[in-house]
Amino acid sequence: MALLDENRLFPVEGSARSLARDLYDTVKSAPIVSPHGHTDPRWFAQNEAFPDPAQLFVTPDHYVFRMLHSQGVPLEALGVPRVDGGPTETDGRTIWRLFAKHYHLLRATPSRIWLDHAFQEVFGLTERLSDATADDYYDHIAQCLAQPAFRPRALFERFNIEVIATTESPLDDLKWHRMIRESGWGGRVITAYRPDPVVDPDFQDFARNVETFCALGGQSGTGWQAYLDAHRARRAYFKEFGATSTDHGHPTARTENLSSAEVEALYNKVLSGKADAAEREAFRGQMLTEMARLSLEDGLVMQIHPGAMRNHSDPVLGRFGRDKGYDIPTRTDYVHALKPLLDAVGEEPDLRVILFTLDETSYARELAPLAGVYPCLRLGPAWWFHDSYEGMTRFRQMTTETAGFYNTVGFNDDTRAFCSIPARHDVARRVDAAFLANLVATGRLQEDEAYEVIQDLAHRLARQAYRL
Repeated sequence: MALLDENRLFPVEGSARSLARDLYDTVKSAPIVSPHGHTDPRWFAQNEAFPDPAQLFVTPDHYVFRMLHSQGVPLEALGVPRVDGGPTETDGRTIWRLFAKHYHLLRATPSRIWLDHAFQEVFGLTERLSDATADDYYDHIAQCLAQPAFRPRALFERFNIEVIATTESPLDDLKWHRMIRESGWGGRVITAYRPDPVVDPDFQDFARNVETFCALGGQSGTGWQAYLDAHRARRAYFKEFGATSTDHGHPTARTENLSSAEVEALYNKVLSGKADAAEREAFRGQMLTEMARLSLEDGLVMQIHPGAMRNHSDPVLGRFGRDKGYDIPTRTDYVHALKPLLDAVGEEPDLRVILFTLDETSYARELAPLAGVYPCLRLGPAWWFHDSYEGMTRFRQMTTETAGFYNTVGFNDDTRAFCSIPARHDVARRVDAAFLANLVATGRLQEDEAYEVIQDLAHRLARQAYRL
């Protein structure tokens, strides 16, 4: 018995289901364009076998371990490393058995459909993972991982990935990207510029980061102009390794448009460590506007991912570090927050700013109207907690009437979990096929147009939006 229903996520009603299936069939094998994500470039540089099933599916995936942890499973028991080097489980089979025992916790979640897709489509497993099948699963996947066909580059090609972007700090030397380029392998793996460590005063070791950053950017000091020139230099360096975009994970969407004198004074105060919370937030806001201006200079597409209170648990942050499943969505204002940036550069047709949200209430009220009029704005797809059947459907329902399809950017998977990439794109293609079929069934779209739009949503818009 297959793990996956071949008609999953399609409409229940007959004619709409049939059309959705036909639309999906035209894009199910289309190339994957993955313009934003967090896979490790080391995988493709070294092309070594993945260590074991647990380290492929469990330990690095915060979607998985946060759910198990919510039911009392210690992160140490799932092999999540501690920043203090304290003891954690290292035996892959033990971790896998614990994962399998709790697999039922993922019922009806996006993670369940992604995992089942990987188990069936990548590894050929058709019996459900459970306590009883844990060892069979582990042995089978481990045997596969030992074969050349399951090395990162082979899977990249098997998944039909046309291009994938990783995301690196401006302090990164990009050695793995250099190794990929010098290897002669034809897979297109590019980087993206994520300046958070040197634009967020609340980032750990901010002042030290800025000092290192300015030196990497060829500057002899850390003054305001040297700091901006370091950004120019580092962005140019990232472009040498394929970067077409920047990414900004700010707690809010606030922007500022301060005078040169005001921003220099603010920068100096922030760098000294004497700025209060309001001043630190103002600096983050100013830096979004500065990054937009730099994008006008160098053509990099700008992505803004606001609205998460990151690392919500101080004890977990202290024990395990950042990005351990404790990033929680918050309410986010875009209309007022983005106005300073938009007053400065919003009418520039050569600027591309892609907006994401974790606050779904902003879709119809704020984001779609903004993207539906400002030339520089596009809407990123349903993101993170909303990267799901329901979330993607709500995104289309709440934005299409005002922003249309062509002020959105298709789909990007935004994942660290390599084997989930084809699964996530498959879900997006099925959801979009269902949405388009319902538009046709209700007389809001002609059928021939639906066949064109499904290609746009599956891969064309991502290429265009990210200048790939």
